Amino acid sequence: MDSKLFATAIIRFLAGVLLTGLLLFLPAGSFSFWQAWLLMGILFLPMFFAGLVMMKRNPELLRKRLNVKEEQSEQKTVVALSGLMFLASFLVAGFNFRFRWIVLPDWVSWAAAGVFLLGYALYAEVLRENTYLSRTIEVQENQKVIDTGLYGIVRHPMYMTTLLIFLAMPLVLGSILSFAIELLYIPILRKRIRNEEQVLEEGLEGYAEYKQKVRYQVIPFLW
Repeated sequence: MDSKLFATAIIRFLAGVLLTGLLLFLPAGSFSFWQAWLLMGILFLPMFFAGLVMMKRNPELLRKRLNVKEEQSEQKTVVALSGLMFLASFLVAGFNFRFRWIVLPDWVSWAAAGVFLLGYALYAEVLRENTYLSRTIEVQENQKVIDTGLYGIVRHPMYMTTLLIFLAMPLVLGSILSFAIELLYIPILRKRIRNEEQVLEEGLEGYAEYKQKVRYQVIPFLW
């Protein structure tokens, strides 16, 4: 086992748990914000076990997923905007719980949790299908076009899964106001995909032909 990679993964994981907890419970002013506990459970428990599986079976993929340093200036802007979106969404969800601005029925949180877990399952399938996946925009050595499975339906199934997950999260938290904020992910995602496809078309052999074969980017028949 790569002890350095393991330590990095554990530190990142614990930092994510701590930061998410602070962003949710501090504005809520209470640990009785049960929707926050629900979100943290369905978010971090699968993440922890998925990390262990990648550490054992494909540590190189885990290393790629931990790399968040973008080289392209346009993508740095996208990452910054996404961070601000999450920050605002979580804070508003906490304040919504504290001040009871708009209270959604409990079943909304549970239904959204089901959608979230569906997105997570699809996310795992994408990781299985494409071992070249990185969190940064790049063309890797010996990378090939993947056109089977979910990649035969949309060109960016990873973004399809993150769209499900990100839009489900504020509803798990019971906040329609946070959901409105998370809708900003759609134009942010469009910007990221536009730049990513330009990079792939210029640097990945066969990607231009793949674009002709698979028409939709994120959502079949819509986008």
